[in-house]
Amino acid sequence: MEHYIPHRRRLWLYALSALILGFLILPTLIVIPMSFSASDALQFPPRGFSWRWYEAYLGTPQWRDATLVSLKVSVLTMLLATPIGTAAAYGLHFGRFRFALAVYGSLVASLMVPVILIAIGVFFLYAKLGLVNTIPGLVLADVLLAVPFVLIVVTAGLKSFDANQEMVARSLGAGRLRAFLGVTLPQIWRSVLAGALFAFIAAFDEVVIATLISGGEMATLTNRMFSSLRDEVDPTIAAISTLLIAVTTIPPLLGHLISARRGRR
Repeated sequence: MEHYIPHRRRLWLYALSALILGFLILPTLIVIPMSFSASDALQFPPRGFSWRWYEAYLGTPQWRDATLVSLKVSVLTMLLATPIGTAAAYGLHFGRFRFALAVYGSLVASLMVPVILIAIGVFFLYAKLGLVNTIPGLVLADVLLAVPFVLIVVTAGLKSFDANQEMVARSLGAGRLRAFLGVTLPQIWRSVLAGALFAFIAAFDEVVIATLISGGEMATLTNRMFSSLRDEVDPTIAAISTLLIAVTTIPPLLGHLISARRGRR
C-alpha cells in the first residue's frame, strides 16, 4: 500500500519549486514590459507605454532582412533535420546492431560539446568549402544542432508504440517504408511534430555559429541582435526579444494543450 503524503507536508517542496521557476523565468519576463517603454533607453519598470520600438523593428530594412534570413534557415533546417532525426530514431530503436549506442552518442554529441567549439570547426571547414556567409552553410550547421532534438523526441514516441502493429502490416505484404508511413507514423506523428518544432526553434535561436559564419545581408536575426548590443542598446532589442519569446513558447504550449485535450477525449 502506497504511503500518502498530505499536501500541507509538501508545502516546502512547492515553495522551493516556485522559487526555482521564478529565478529561471522572471529575468526573461522582465524583457516584455521593457519592450513597451516610451524611453530611449532600457528601463525597468518603464515610465511610459509605447509601440515605437515594435514599429522601429518592423520599419527597419536591416531587421526585416535578418528576420527573413532566420525564417528561411529555420524552415529549411526543420525540413532537413526532421526526416533525418526520425529515420535515425527509427533505425536505432528497431535495429539491433553492435554499435547502436555509439551511433546514438555521436548523433547527440552536439548537445554535449560546447557550441563555440563546433562554431570554430565549422568556420574553418566552411572557409575551405566556400560556404561562409551562405544560406546552405547556415542550414547545414543548424541541422547538426537540430537533429539531436528530433532524435530524442521521436525515440521517446517510438518507445510508447507497439511495434507488433508494424510487423503485422509487413507480414501482410507491406514494405518497411509503406508500413512505417501507414502504421507507425500516424501513431507517432505528435512526437515527429514536436521534434520538428524543436528543430525550428533551435535554428531560429542559434547565435554562436551564426556570428562566425554569417554577416552583412546573410546575417541572421540573432546575429544582428548581438551586433546591435555591442554597438548601441535601445528598447528595439527588447521588442525583438519579446517576439522571440512568443515564437519559441506559444507554439509548444498550444501543441501541449491540444495533445492533452485529445488525450482526455
